[in-house]
Amino acid sequence: MIFSRSRKEQFHRQLAAVDLGSNSFHMIVARASDRALQVQDRLREMVRLGAGLDEAGNLDEAAQQRALACLERFGQRLQSLKDREVRVVGTNTLRAARNATDFLQQAEAALGQSVEIISGIEEARLIYLGVAHSLAEEGNRRMVIDIGGGSTEVIIGERFEPLLLESLYMGCVSMSREFFPDGEITQVRLRAAEMAAQLELEGFAHRCHQLGWEQTVGASGTAKALAKVVQAQGWCTEGITAKSMKQLRKALLEAGHIDRLSLKGLSEERRPVFVGGFVIMWALFQSLDIKQMLVSDGALREGLLYDMLGRHQHEDVREQSVELLQKRYQIDLEHAWQVEKTALALLDQVSEPWQLEQSRYGQLLGWAARLHEIGLAIAHAGYHKHGAYLLEHSDLPGFSVQEQQLLAKLVYSHRRKPDPQAFSDLSKSVRDIAMKLTILLRLAVKLQRSRLHDALPDLHLKAKPRQLKLIFPSDWLEQHDLTRADLEREIGHLLLLDYELKIESL
Repeated sequence: MIFSRSRKEQFHRQLAAVDLGSNSFHMIVARASDRALQVQDRLREMVRLGAGLDEAGNLDEAAQQRALACLERFGQRLQSLKDREVRVVGTNTLRAARNATDFLQQAEAALGQSVEIISGIEEARLIYLGVAHSLAEEGNRRMVIDIGGGSTEVIIGERFEPLLLESLYMGCVSMSREFFPDGEITQVRLRAAEMAAQLELEGFAHRCHQLGWEQTVGASGTAKALAKVVQAQGWCTEGITAKSMKQLRKALLEAGHIDRLSLKGLSEERRPVFVGGFVIMWALFQSLDIKQMLVSDGALREGLLYDMLGRHQHEDVREQSVELLQKRYQIDLEHAWQVEKTALALLDQVSEPWQLEQSRYGQLLGWAARLHEIGLAIAHAGYHKHGAYLLEHSDLPGFSVQEQQLLAKLVYSHRRKPDPQAFSDLSKSVRDIAMKLTILLRLAVKLQRSRLHDALPDLHLKAKPRQLKLIFPSDWLEQHDLTRADLEREIGHLLLLDYELKIESL
């Protein structure tokens, strides 16, 4: 991400990023000024959240308690920061856990901050952003590899722009649990694990070779742990080399068990997942024909900080994602802009009584307005359903899983009879917000339904907890019969959401 050099105003703010990984939880606090970040504090705890997934895909009680205790400690450090100055993201384990919603409610209470779940592709984008800002700019094409506890992200990019993003469903925790559950290391087990990792890489490796790269960089715990060991053993002097990986493989087989590993540089907390991480790195070296890998200090949490810095300086990658969708699906930009303008004007009048923070929810409502007709690119019949599917399942850089889900629900519910069950999988507080934003979007679409884009009259919207009153100038509704009929029908539709709508003239 490149920030404008012409910006004159100075930007000074403390920002914090928290990464709830499958193996470790990390927090970084930095002072941001214009284009630079100065790290002030780092916290890291080995939580092993991924190890707490049972056979049914639920987080067990022990893992949840370890995580919550850590988050309470992190929360103490974040008390002085405002919500907009903190981002907390969950990765593979929280993407996979069936009881993630229940756990997240406890996690947010312990931390005092909301938690975003990000997709694997968004995780890859943020990792690359963190690594790119931590390395000297040499103008070459680089591959970035991050082996986490539950997933592995591989990215090829130039400068600050990723060209290829992939998130593979394998990590040091999951690989260790599947192939080395009792700690025993044999030739048969090691080979089986390596084959499984190489099969996961098979199709992707070909795409990487086609694109090409000059420099390979490892990020996060596994790469750092492997580099520390091979250098401490004297097998290489910088980063990780293919030769040092062969020597490490031999040492693992000679040890025969995790508990008998006697390697300089190997910490006790890393030991239980060390072999699983090695296997994935070995497969990457073999499949991608890597000769040497540098190791970066930057990773997901640094990427989060730079992404936040961009948002604060009005360079939000989510805006770019929305614009690309509008272009790709040939959305009527003029109509979308008019619906957005109307929806935001309505929000402005009800933000206080409905407790909808303008800066936060206005952005989301605006995106939904701009994209409410995206499904027309597939078919007119049921286009709100097509649009919701596209928004929920597309890779949208910058968006969390929850943001995409909420956008999809707004688009799904913007026309026809609203279905209250569409919001049932949301927590109670988010469900209420989603319904309120849906109502505002529905009203905006109806007020702009003619697509003539004539100036609307001076409307007044008054709100109570479960009620809206839309007031028009005298005689305007009589002169716009279709709009009046549409709004009168909407009165019945909103009753399905347990909201009352009244239409009046001055």
